[in-house]
Amino acid sequence: MSLTIDVVVPVYGNWPITESCLLHLRAQSVRHRVIVVDDAGPDDTLERLATGFPEVTVIALEQNLGFAGACNRGLAAATADIVVLVNNDVDAEPELLERLTAPFGADQRLGSATPLLFKPDGRVDAYGICADVTLSGFVRFNGATAETAVRDGGEGGAGHALLGPYGAVAAYRRFALEQVGDFDEGIKMYGEELDLALRLRAGGWSTIAVPDARGTHLGGATSGRGSASQRRKAGYGRGYLLRAYGVLRGRHALRALVTEAIVCAGDLVLSRDLASTRGRIAGWRAGAAAGPRSRDIPGVDRGIGFIESLQLRVGDRQG
Repeated sequence: MSLTIDVVVPVYGNWPITESCLLHLRAQSVRHRVIVVDDAGPDDTLERLATGFPEVTVIALEQNLGFAGACNRGLAAATADIVVLVNNDVDAEPELLERLTAPFGADQRLGSATPLLFKPDGRVDAYGICADVTLSGFVRFNGATAETAVRDGGEGGAGHALLGPYGAVAAYRRFALEQVGDFDEGIKMYGEELDLALRLRAGGWSTIAVPDARGTHLGGATSGRGSASQRRKAGYGRGYLLRAYGVLRGRHALRALVTEAIVCAGDLVLSRDLASTRGRIAGWRAGAAAGPRSRDIPGVDRGIGFIESLQLRVGDRQG
């Protein structure tokens, strides 16, 4: 019996990008249901959905809940075996959903899957995420060629170990999410998919990279890159996870402290503000209310050393 598929698309304004995303989803080669969650957006998305995409299930939020909250409302409405989260700034190739969800039928312990996403210029945008021993997450193969990602990004490849999917497109077994919980709404933006990947792996669920499931991620079209707001939110997520997972109480505390100090100092020098530092402080305070997290997490790449982790941060859009 084939697995059923629900696709959750959180949106906040920017109709032209949302329309392109939905048109690409409409052209998919496998049956699915699309759930659009309008996060109290400022434009006429709801009206345009009603007239142009009547087949789409629409959830209209009365107040803005942020990425995690919007996704969770969509996940709560999902009833399919597999739920695929798709950012509205992603154009999926026609067979992305079919290929991305196929491995779930062969492995009952497969909890998540990631596609190969490209930038508009043809370089790789993301092939899932990895994490070092301080639980700092990085996008895999950002800026690489497709050939390199496919060659090195699979199981046993030379690339960094896959922890879980990148948030722009992420497929999850709904039963796995019911077991470990949905996105932590205490994280305002950046880090939600890392936290969920950590919890899924700690819960015994495996993950896979699917090289022939592909799409284009416009990247930053809805939130901007490098702004003070983006760096503050990224810092918030990092501070939250440091507290939630007790990283500063573990064996890698010194490395984590030194790394965060370097990152914050670099942000001050390059950007001439304290957005990253203030975000980390706020996130650290909020992380005290997070639920308990396991520190025994398969999939963490212990081969990512201190220097390499700093180098990875230089090119990582999430700071």
